[in-house]
Amino acid sequence: FNSLNEGGFENLALELFHFQMGNNPIYSHYAALILKGETPNNIFEIPFLPIEFFKKEQVLCKGRGIEEVFVSSGTTGKQSKHLVSDISLYKTSYNITFDQFYGDIQDYCILALLPNYQEREGSSLIYMVDDLIAKSKHPKSGFYLDNLAELTETIKELEQEGQKTILFGVTYALLDLAEGFPQKLEQTIIMETGGMKGKREEMLKEEVLQILKTAFLTTNIHSEYGMTELLSQSYSKGDNIFKSPPWKKILIRDTNDPLSIIGNNKSGGINVIDLANIYSCPFIATQDLGRTFDDDSFS
Repeated sequence: FNSLNEGGFENLALELFHFQMGNNPIYSHYAALILKGETPNNIFEIPFLPIEFFKKEQVLCKGRGIEEVFVSSGTTGKQSKHLVSDISLYKTSYNITFDQFYGDIQDYCILALLPNYQEREGSSLIYMVDDLIAKSKHPKSGFYLDNLAELTETIKELEQEGQKTILFGVTYALLDLAEGFPQKLEQTIIMETGGMKGKREEMLKEEVLQILKTAFLTTNIHSEYGMTELLSQSYSKGDNIFKSPPWKKILIRDTNDPLSIIGNNKSGGINVIDLANIYSCPFIATQDLGRTFDDDSFS
């Protein structure tokens, strides 16, 4: 988790590829079919495991125990399961990332409006936010299931105190808050994460961000990009432009040729290299669409 330069990242990724080929039966079998005897010379030649494998298979290196099982939202039988062999990797990843993007956790009050995540078992987001709440040590940090009025009063009190605050919220619940309890926020960062989860009609991300900015009279809405199958987050501080910690990299694949990585400023499928995923799979082809930019950011 030390700061990595480009060469250092690529060398570590290739080293981790060889480790996976020798220890991960699911990944090594898939990658061997793709590579046909060739060996990757750079990160663009590494095969990326389709994320659907996490729904069907136990993606885990040989001989590893399981400390946590993170389960995605979705209907029974269609959920991804991330078998986490070393939970300290996840904790280290999200704690260092938070510090790099936002500074000392104890400077903040952490609020959470994540009802659909709270109501089920095995959410990696709830695991992270629960730990951030504890580490903040602020007496008003905590989860708010559906009580938007109480949450609004807490935010008002924190604003009056000049207390820096981060509100992690699933998109549909934040829209409910915006419609029912708009207020001017100067000390509070809105951290949008997740989506509609079947509670509202899907909307363009730009529309969602504009509604939230208008309701809370703030210039920027922040966002968190993570998923059950990863152990590292990316954050946007506005305009839906995300940046990642040094051990995570986004590549864009051609939607017409899934094995081909395309350059920056072009839209395509999002592939993720997450070096924290040592014992599951660090090389994942997601179902998300996006584009990367020259400064290593993405949207």
